[in-house]
Amino acid sequence: MGKDVRFVIMTSDGGLATDLRAKLQTTNDVKILAEIEDAALMAQAIEQFPVDVLLVDLDPNPESILPVIGGIAREHRDLVIFTTSSSTEGSLILKVMRTGVREFLPKPVDSNALNEAVDRIRAAQSDETEEGQLVTVVGTSGGVGATLIATNLAVELAALVRGKVAVIDLDYRYGQVATLLDVDPSYTLADLCGSPERLDQQIVEKALTEHSSGVRVLARPAHLAETELITAASCLSVASTLVQFNEFVICDGPTRFDVGGKSILTLADTTLLVVQQLVPCVRTAVRLLENMRENGQSMDRIKLVCNRVGRMSGHLSVNDLTSTLGLEAFASLPDDWETASGGINLGEPLITYSPKSKLRLAIQQIAQSLHGSGGQTDEKGARKQGLIGRIFAGN
Repeated sequence: MGKDVRFVIMTSDGGLATDLRAKLQTTNDVKILAEIEDAALMAQAIEQFPVDVLLVDLDPNPESILPVIGGIAREHRDLVIFTTSSSTEGSLILKVMRTGVREFLPKPVDSNALNEAVDRIRAAQSDETEEGQLVTVVGTSGGVGATLIATNLAVELAALVRGKVAVIDLDYRYGQVATLLDVDPSYTLADLCGSPERLDQQIVEKALTEHSSGVRVLARPAHLAETELITAASCLSVASTLVQFNEFVICDGPTRFDVGGKSILTLADTTLLVVQQLVPCVRTAVRLLENMRENGQSMDRIKLVCNRVGRMSGHLSVNDLTSTLGLEAFASLPDDWETASGGINLGEPLITYSPKSKLRLAIQQIAQSLHGSGGQTDEKGARKQGLIGRIFAGN
C-alpha cells in the first residue's frame, strides 16, 4: 500500500483542533500523529515524529510564529508546511509564502480546499517507495489472547509474503512475545529509544532478533527501569522506520492508552481488537472504541476478533458482542486451550506445533485476509476454505 500523509497540528484553539481532526479523518490515507499547543515545541515535534505535513495555526499572533516556521522550513526542506489564519490580508499571505509555506488555508478551513492540498502532497509521494502495513493487536483484558494472536499472525504472514515481517512487543513491562517465539534477544525496544533523533534502517535492523520462521522480533525492555526510556515519539519513530523495510509490522499492543498508545493506533493500518465472551472484555472494548472515536480515528481500520468462541460463555454470544460494539466479527477463533497452551509453553508457533488445528487455521485465515490472498493454503496440511469458512461463521 502507498504511504499515508502524516500530519502534526499546532494550534492552541481546541475548537480548531477538533475541526481539523474531523476534516482530515474524512480523507483516505491521512494520519494525525500529534497535536501540540505551543509553537516552541514545533521543532522538537518535527525531529521526533515521522511527519510529512506540519499544519500551523498562525492566530492570534502570526508575526511571532512566522520566524519559527521559517527556521523549520530552512532546516527541513522535505517537510511540507500548511498554515491557517482568520486574516486574509495580502501582506500576511505574502510573508507566509516567503517563509517556505506550501499552502495557506483561510479560516474557517474549507474541507474541499484541505482535501485538494492533501491530494497534491499525495501525488508528489506517488513515485516514492511503498510502505508496509502496520497491524496492532489490542487485547481488552489480560489473558485474552492478544500475544498468541500477534505472534502467530506474524509467523503466518511470513509464510505468505515475499517481503519481511517484524513483530514489536509494546507491552513494555510484562510482554512475552520473545517467550512465545522462544528467542533470546540481544537488543530490545529500549535500546532504540535513548535518542530523540529519527532512526535509520541499519540501527533498527541491528536490534531485531530473527526467529526460525523468518519473523524478526523487537522485544520489550529487559529491565522494568528501561521502560521509562520509551516515549511516544521514540516508539512512533521505531514503528514508522520498520514499515519502510517490512511488508508487515505486527504490534502486540499497545497495552496502555496514553499518548504513545494513541499515536501507535493512529499510525496503524489495521487494529485487531481481541475480545472474549466476557462482560469485562466487552466493557473495556466499549471504552476503547469510544476513545478512538473521540480522537477521530477511522473505525474502518478497527477489526473485531472474537477469541475462544465455543467455550461456555454464560449467556454471551458472538452476536451479543457485535451488536453491543457495533462492529462485525472480522474473525472468530475457536476455544482450544490445550493447543494454545502447548504452543505457548514450548515457545513454538502453531504452524509447526499443531498445523492442522482449527485455531491455527483460523489465525492463518486472518493472515490471508490481511494479505489479500483469499483461501489459499500452504504445504503444511492446512484444509481448504470450506472448513475455515465454517470457523469464521463464528456463532
